[in-house]
Amino acid sequence: MTGDSEKFARLGRPRRVWAIGAVHGAVDRLVALHDHVLAHFAPGDRLVYLGNLIGHSDRVHALVDEVLSVRRSLIARPGVLAEDVVFLRGAQEEMWQKMLQLQFAPNPQDVLRWMLAQGVEPTLRAYGGRAEEGLAAAREGAIRLTRWTNALRESIRSAPGHNALYAALRRAAFTERAGTDAAAEGGGGALFVSAGIDPSRPLAAQGDAFWWSSGSFAAITAPFDGFHRLVRGHDPAGGGLQLEGMAVTLDSGCGRGGRLAAGLFEPDGSLIEIVEV
Repeated sequence: MTGDSEKFARLGRPRRVWAIGAVHGAVDRLVALHDHVLAHFAPGDRLVYLGNLIGHSDRVHALVDEVLSVRRSLIARPGVLAEDVVFLRGAQEEMWQKMLQLQFAPNPQDVLRWMLAQGVEPTLRAYGGRAEEGLAAAREGAIRLTRWTNALRESIRSAPGHNALYAALRRAAFTERAGTDAAAEGGGGALFVSAGIDPSRPLAAQGDAFWWSSGSFAAITAPFDGFHRLVRGHDPAGGGLQLEGMAVTLDSGCGRGGRLAAGLFEPDGSLIEIVEV
């Protein structure tokens, strides 16, 4: 269940966990935050990007290149492993993946218009696409729309590392509690997600609730599926940072006029430090 590496990132029992909230394309703020992380990251730490790296900005190439550069820098250090850097899927990444499969949507024009309204258009432009061309292709039918999405895929493949990053996205990440087997018990010390969870469903049955089900997150006061701290990177309601209680929100409105927030956590989810740039 929770051991499915294609869906979840198992962080084990790390020294500390650095969790970066929604960036929404604000590459300059991410560069400043990376400077802090790189200066203080130590072997045994984990770095988790909590989704919504892209969206609301057409500086996608610069942003993804920055993330890949920092990852390379970290895993080149002695004692740091490739799996110590984790990327979660947010709503923006989910919409972008759906964009690339638009020909399979039952109402592609309506789906595309909705995604454009949610902030995906700058990402589309960054990879050489145009909204009006997509809408025209959707009107013409599946064959024309497939050609359009294939061109987007080719643009992604032509940018070194971009396709691999999108393929590496996970639904959630979690640490293990000392003395337990999280895979067997379905729980861990802290659970890291993009926007929320549905408390009525177990971890393995959340599906896309991780990036769309956000309304009840702040109200969670009891352990969920064995996890005693829940951390998310995006609050669609714009409620700002929430650092107290069971459910933590690391969203200072980055990419929407606010700052970029990150938290440094103990393996059990206790907050060590909050950083805003």
